[in-house]
Amino acid sequence: MSVQQRRERERDQRHRLILRAARELAETEGWDAVTTRRLSERIEYSQPVLYSHFSGKNAIVAGVALDGFAELAAALAAARSRAGTPREAVAGVFGAYVEFAGANPALYEAMFTLATELPFAQPTTPEPLQAGFGHIQEVLRPFAGDRDPATLAEVAWSAVHGLVSLTRGARLSAGDEQERLGMLVGMLADPGHAAA
Repeated sequence: MSVQQRRERERDQRHRLILRAARELAETEGWDAVTTRRLSERIEYSQPVLYSHFSGKNAIVAGVALDGFAELAAALAAARSRAGTPREAVAGVFGAYVEFAGANPALYEAMFTLATELPFAQPTTPEPLQAGFGHIQEVLRPFAGDRDPATLAEVAWSAVHGLVSLTRGARLSAGDEQERLGMLVGMLADPGHAAA
């Protein structure tokens, strides 16, 4: 291995270490606790080393979010592959989405709530974001009818994100999460709704 290759590998390892430390700190103490000073102490590198990888906290959040989108896409793909019917695929993908959000609250916040410069719904949207959205779009395609599958996927994604956010914020009645999710799946995967 050349000196250059070794340096690139070490830089990549530091990059991953910073993201992992930020995510762990956010999951245990919240995003307000994630500062370059705290990260520097945690990973035992100076703040200038952090800044050589990320321009600031928003860039770190974006890096964590990008990792989260890759994980979410993998979870949606796995749920989709286990489904036997198109309706089961919708239920599986949206169930996996809700499960992912519940298991990773700070990560989900980085992905969908905190400010980042990640471009959504643009030609420059990173592949992990496109992949997750693609799974939602593809499971809904059989139920789109005359509707644009991408627009249907945006509406469905908005609905499931709303359920997650309102549940997390204790804005909906407790204990009805599965019923609400079942209703959403029914509205999306009921062939009677495809012509609407």
